[in-house]
Amino acid sequence: MAIFSAADSGMGHTDMTLLPLPGVEPIVSGGSSSPGQEGKGKKKPMKSLYLKFFDTAPDGKSRICRLCRKSYCMTTATGNLGKHLNNRHPGYHQLPEGLNFTAQSTTQAAMITRNKKPHVPVRARAQPQPQVQVQTQTKVHSQPKMKSSVDVEHVNWLLLRWLIGASLPPSTLEDNMLIDSCKYLSSSVRLWPKAKVQEIILEVFRSMKEDVKASLQCISSRLSVTLDFWTSYEKIVYMSVKCHWIDENWISQKVLLDVCRIPYPCTGCEILQVLMDVLVTYNIDSRILSCTHNNGQHSIHACHELERELESRKLPFFYIPCAARTLKVIIEACLENVKPILSKIREFILQINSNQEMMEDFKHWAEVCQEGSWKLPFEHSANWSSDYHMLDVVKKAPNAMDNAIKKVEEMFGPRDWVLSTEEKSVIDSLHSYLEPFFKTTTNLCNCKLPTVGLVFFFMDHVFELINLCHDSSHQEWLKNIASDMSKTSHKFTSEAYNIYTFTAAILDPRIKGELIPETLNSTSNLEDARNHFVRDYSNTFQAVGNGHGAQDTMEDAGAFSFAEEIIRKRRRVSMTTAADELSQYLAEPPAPISTDALEWWRGHASRYPRLSLMARDFLAIQGTSLDPEELFTIKGDNIQKQQYCLPLSSMQATICIKSWMQSGYRFKFQSTIIDFERLVESAIAPDDIDGSSLLHS
Repeated sequence: MAIFSAADSGMGHTDMTLLPLPGVEPIVSGGSSSPGQEGKGKKKPMKSLYLKFFDTAPDGKSRICRLCRKSYCMTTATGNLGKHLNNRHPGYHQLPEGLNFTAQSTTQAAMITRNKKPHVPVRARAQPQPQVQVQTQTKVHSQPKMKSSVDVEHVNWLLLRWLIGASLPPSTLEDNMLIDSCKYLSSSVRLWPKAKVQEIILEVFRSMKEDVKASLQCISSRLSVTLDFWTSYEKIVYMSVKCHWIDENWISQKVLLDVCRIPYPCTGCEILQVLMDVLVTYNIDSRILSCTHNNGQHSIHACHELERELESRKLPFFYIPCAARTLKVIIEACLENVKPILSKIREFILQINSNQEMMEDFKHWAEVCQEGSWKLPFEHSANWSSDYHMLDVVKKAPNAMDNAIKKVEEMFGPRDWVLSTEEKSVIDSLHSYLEPFFKTTTNLCNCKLPTVGLVFFFMDHVFELINLCHDSSHQEWLKNIASDMSKTSHKFTSEAYNIYTFTAAILDPRIKGELIPETLNSTSNLEDARNHFVRDYSNTFQAVGNGHGAQDTMEDAGAFSFAEEIIRKRRRVSMTTAADELSQYLAEPPAPISTDALEWWRGHASRYPRLSLMARDFLAIQGTSLDPEELFTIKGDNIQKQQYCLPLSSMQATICIKSWMQSGYRFKFQSTIIDFERLVESAIAPDDIDGSSLLHS
């Protein structure tokens, strides 16, 4: 709301007499003719004071009101323009003289002039006007009504969410620049001190952890865990423990259990103790089926001891190495031999990415030389995806690269970036050799559910390529690279191939027995899997394995015809033993490789009620210890920065809370849920909204 008067507008009594009065015809400057005489004699220019509230349209044929943008013909009499202002914008005369009608001031003018008050009598207007408080009655939709005051607590909660989402330490809120920025928005804002922020984060961590613990108790299937390790800037070793399972609706689920500091000397004994503490805390130590580790020797030792502990309690358990990390080691062994060449290419790409003119020059030469179109700037992070794209540039656009380098040398002097013919030949051979590796990692990164069976299928293809190169390559340097890579592949197969991974692979309807690696697919493994199925799952019978009725499954999956339903009923009648389910399942051909494995089981659970229970347990086993994107793409760079930079005091709570929120758990402080969406909405809500309604007990 605003208060306006003659004095406030900067106009004296004399200026006030020049203002047009409501209901009175305006004075036409330069003559005394009446409106009825306008068409006679020489036409005089219109210089009415009303005109300062109107703009001439670009076509020169109409005038547009600056307050409401209504259009009038250019020949419209100023008297009609005055009537428009009086009727549509009473109070317009109180706007300050010389007001600049920007988008903001126009909106303000519209808010002021839409207060439709009775017209002031003419005689009353002859005297200086008293101050009048103008109230807005009509909401202006072009700009939301802002709250007149700032809720300091709400600001702090929102900043806390930002702090956790960006993985920043609590000390960030004590940054003077951030404090000054908040004061600029509102002088009433006082940010929480570091100690209070730390205390609240820890309390939120404890509250949300209880919710995670309670949710795990409702899971009926077996669980699998994955381990990941990193070292922070404080030289502290951390281990994250994630839990994976498939729910009754055949949806893959995962949740971060904890981020734990591994005490010195960080050997297998310390890892085992920390891991057992986490499993016992969540009361899932007797329900763990597998653990996928990071391929480190200390992790292997810890998992081996955990296996012995669970076997003594007659609980099945096994552990496997991470396939993605194995693949990364294999690729790095190959790239190690061409590091000097890669360094040249990387320097060139960094330089061209920093200069728009050079990027345009590269595009130009690529077009002239018919070397394809390129998306610039180039990828240049330190990961496998970027390394392969650099090889791609050299192989597919060598002429554009050479010409762009010449341009760089003209601008900045000589550069040792030009590759020799021999170096280009090496890159060409390496690019062809590594292309299947790149396709494999890309498929793993894009795969919705990288089951053990699917991961082994890809890894087996990679191992075949390595063996083929080792046996038939005519280039000695490439043959030596393949030899080093094969050692890593043999180590992986010796640790990963066992009865449990065989069972997990055949229960993937896309893999079954046909696509399992030959060294894993044996008669003895099949018999062991059958015995395990009969022993642990044959006594558990459910009409429908996934908790849905047969009719519901039919409707949801939509994958069976009427004839197939009849066949399914006959097969179900013919099953006299539990083992028949496994035999019937394996006798049928695999599903197409593009099939969603969990969706397939959701549609077939009523057909294999016992086997589907086993599939839920084994398909949750992870072939990688972390998301392949974190190893092979730029996504991992951001995560590693956050893990490296957080201090001990906030590493555990910050990463866990962030992950839990991403998994769908509500942000909870003690017994109160903080509704951040409503907090944001409250910023433009009316002042009378109760802030306590944004917090839910």
